[in-house]
Amino acid sequence: MAAATAAVFALLMASALAGAAAGGDIVHHDDEAPKIPGCSNDFILVKVQSWVNGKEDDEYVGVGARFGPQIVSKEKHANRTRLMLADPIDCCTSPKEKVSGDILLVQRGKCKFTKKAKFAEAAGASGIIIINHVHELYKMVCEKNETDLDINIPAVLLPRDAGFALHTVLTSGNSDRPVVDTAEVFLWLMAVGTVLCASYWSAWSAREALCEQEKLLKWHDRYQCGISHNVCSGRVMLLNNALQDDVFLVCGATGGPANMPSGSIIKGIALIITVIQIVRVPNLKVGSVLLSCAFFYDIFWVFVSKRWFHESVMIVVARGDKTDEDGVPMLLKIPRMFDPWGGYSIIGFGDILLPGLLVAFALRYDWAAKKSLQTGYFLWSMVAYGSGLLITYVALNLMDGHGQPALLYIVPFTLGALISLGWKRGELWNLWSKGEPERVCPHHMHMQPQPKTPPLVQ
Repeated sequence: MAAATAAVFALLMASALAGAAAGGDIVHHDDEAPKIPGCSNDFILVKVQSWVNGKEDDEYVGVGARFGPQIVSKEKHANRTRLMLADPIDCCTSPKEKVSGDILLVQRGKCKFTKKAKFAEAAGASGIIIINHVHELYKMVCEKNETDLDINIPAVLLPRDAGFALHTVLTSGNSDRPVVDTAEVFLWLMAVGTVLCASYWSAWSAREALCEQEKLLKWHDRYQCGISHNVCSGRVMLLNNALQDDVFLVCGATGGPANMPSGSIIKGIALIITVIQIVRVPNLKVGSVLLSCAFFYDIFWVFVSKRWFHESVMIVVARGDKTDEDGVPMLLKIPRMFDPWGGYSIIGFGDILLPGLLVAFALRYDWAAKKSLQTGYFLWSMVAYGSGLLITYVALNLMDGHGQPALLYIVPFTLGALISLGWKRGELWNLWSKGEPERVCPHHMHMQPQPKTPPLVQ
């Protein structure tokens, strides 16, 4: 690693991408981040030019910090300086080795930007490049109550993909990033387990309701039918009240959906299971339309929205960028454990709930049709859902963390498995249109209109 480090040099200079420094594209005055003594630089786009083994390599664009000296605006005034990886990588404590005038490459997180710069300067660094944990730039500012701002080295923040490229060069191509992190394994198990539990609860509830209905159908006289209708109505009212109480308890325990903390994983799973138990897809046709709409919706807001808003709306909202909130309260979120860049692995509630509705339908259909686990559709729909989710996480890591809509992989797998299997078994029409058999209330079956008695002829 030392050989690779010695071969990499970096040059920091104010970017000339948009003309003179007076242009609004380079110098950014931000009233929301007020200037204070020792932290009064303008936000300037900075070009980071790298050399590897004496040859000019890639060029990256970052943003200069509020604190530290202003970075020079002409390349001839900049110095080519060796780049090395900080140890520890977050630079929240003193580096283990003296830097001797090198530029330190560090990771964002765990402490303030100014603290990283102070530790880097104390170790002898001539500059610090901080790698953001997302793919967008971020303005490095100081807190209002900070006083120890005597920082004499420049600081630049790079987006995650640029920083990862530099890290790869420094480690000779060994990024040490796992294809699937342990956090993603936990999320996969939670998602699959949630769908499994919710499906069995939904199918069990449906079977219990059918058994109760069959008992009521044994009453044939009109008086008993009237009672059965009242019993049915009463059960529906009680069930409705109970479900409302369940939803109230789940939402109330989390402080309401808008205030639900991202770490409330158990509460989130409870909410998903409750919704899957309440909402029931009647047939494959309805499930296909629902998942297809969600499929295109996800793709639009992750990929297509970049063309209009210059960033992925879905990803920005999920991360909670530019807000004081930690993302939207509709995510299961676990810190990445073995990723050198840290961050979180996430999965949206919709990526569990919407496919879960179709998987629960498959189990209810199997039970209604008296199919075994091997000859039914539930097992294969679960396998398809788990495979689609696994491929989502693999694609996410292989594509360097670029946001991936999970439904892009889950929907084709799940729908494809049910449709192809139904077609092969000759049961696609039953799955597509009929679905679960209708359950008619006993009142409507027995309270048939009586034929009119003809008037007596006197």
